[in-house]
Amino acid sequence: MKIGAIIQARTSSTRLPQKVLKPLPFNSKINVLQQVIRRVAKSELIDEIIIATTTHDEDEKIVEVAKKENIKFYKGSLENVLERYYNAALENSLDVIVRITSDCPCADANIIDEIVKKHIDSNADYTSNTLTRGFPRGIDAEVINFNVLENVYENATDKFEKEHVTPFIYKTHPEDFKIVQYETKNDNSDIRITLDTPQDYALLCSVYDNLYDKNEFFSLDDILELFSSKPYLKDINSEITQKKVCNSLEEELDEVLNLCEKQDLDRAKQYIEKII
Repeated sequence: MKIGAIIQARTSSTRLPQKVLKPLPFNSKINVLQQVIRRVAKSELIDEIIIATTTHDEDEKIVEVAKKENIKFYKGSLENVLERYYNAALENSLDVIVRITSDCPCADANIIDEIVKKHIDSNADYTSNTLTRGFPRGIDAEVINFNVLENVYENATDKFEKEHVTPFIYKTHPEDFKIVQYETKNDNSDIRITLDTPQDYALLCSVYDNLYDKNEFFSLDDILELFSSKPYLKDINSEITQKKVCNSLEEELDEVLNLCEKQDLDRAKQYIEKII
């Protein structure tokens, strides 16, 4: 059985362009994507790491990082991330795929291995720690068998299914797959250590400033201990709303109403409620 981690990466992020190329620690010569690669490489169960990027010229910078870190890469569609994953897995003969996003520079290899082990032991089609939120956002990992990924690739039709890779499994057709959730005992879902905005970057720089010199591969436990001792860190990016995967107009409208409520946009909320 060949287990491979595929890390999706591009430079054209909307809220923080070229975010994965930002230095971390701040003012260092190491960037966010390199930190993700190096942390995932600490896994004991992953046999190979592949960067899945796009054919756009600006993403040659992503390819340069992959070469520098001596790992493989695949270049494919910008919009169809599912196709990127499928072709990268097919090209590298993977039996099991671990999906990692490049905006998670606090990824914990021990947790990734635990999710992979649970996936194999459970004989699951799909396993993740994201279906119900308990882990901090940014400690995410999904594990999927190649034959299941192939099924998704051949049958997914909606844009959101192709852009987000796995909703076809857990959102659209959950009855067709054996889905396993990797649980955590404690709820730390209010901690956000992913990178999508300038505020997120400021927080991640603070996390690295506090932990990196002591241990380059600091663990989730180290992060939780840091937030416990410095609870004000949460305030740095507490107002950021995570993008949500919606598979219907009704879900999108619900999300718009929630955002209006969060921002005290009462008149807009009332207007939307009238027209729906």
